[in-house]
Amino acid sequence: MKKQLTHISPLRAGIVLGVLYGFLGLIFVPFFLIAAVIGGKSGGMPAAFGGAFFAILLPVFYAVAGFVGGVIAAAIYNLVAKWTGGLEFEVRDVPPVA
Repeated sequence: MKKQLTHISPLRAGIVLGVLYGFLGLIFVPFFLIAAVIGGKSGGMPAAFGGAFFAILLPVFYAVAGFVGGVIAAAIYNLVAKWTGGLEFEVRDVPPVA
């Protein structure tokens, strides 16, 4: 059975992508903390503090960027879907697993 995706809620897309990007930002935190520790040993305390501060703020920046990008992308998709009919995809029913 074919379905068409003709509308995406921009706010919901922004929330989902904001959370997703926030989690993706958390993946990079350990690497920045390791770099901060190494930088602190070679460059002194300010380098370590700056690296750790950046590592803490990175997921927040990613989440905000994901939210804004998601809202913009969903709004653009909705505009293009009006002109083109949207994405077409096929779905099938599957029996529930007991």
